[in-house]
Amino acid sequence: MKITIGRFDKADFKEFSLFDIDVKIDSGAYTSSIHCSNIEEISINNENYIRFTLLDPQHPFYNNKEYSTKNYAMKLVKSSNGITQKRYLIQTEIFIFNTSFPIHLTLSERKDMKFPVLLGRKFLNKRFVIDTSRTNISHKQKNNYI
Repeated sequence: MKITIGRFDKADFKEFSLFDIDVKIDSGAYTSSIHCSNIEEISINNENYIRFTLLDPQHPFYNNKEYSTKNYAMKLVKSSNGITQKRYLIQTEIFIFNTSFPIHLTLSERKDMKFPVLLGRKFLNKRFVIDTSRTNISHKQKNNYI
């Protein structure tokens, strides 16, 4: 049975110590993405890693912490304005609806966007149905508002 999700919500990314991060449900986007900066590929002991900082200094949850992983890939992504960009893709876990789900996220500069995380079709497909008249359904369940 599919879970009903609204047009936006809040989610946790425990691996990054991010909790109650605003997420926008975007059925127009294929991949999911997270806002970050200082994205660079580095080599440590002849192994390639991707290093990045999540969010902006202006974001209330910004912690100025650098994250790195060797579990990444490169992906071509067409943005909403039609421009194709190369983006790094990482795998992590998202905690939403009191459940942990695996998720692939592209690392993207979204500083001018209201929502630091977009959840795209690849993540939503076969799990969720979107009710655009509702918001924060998971967050309300998490905090026992329902």
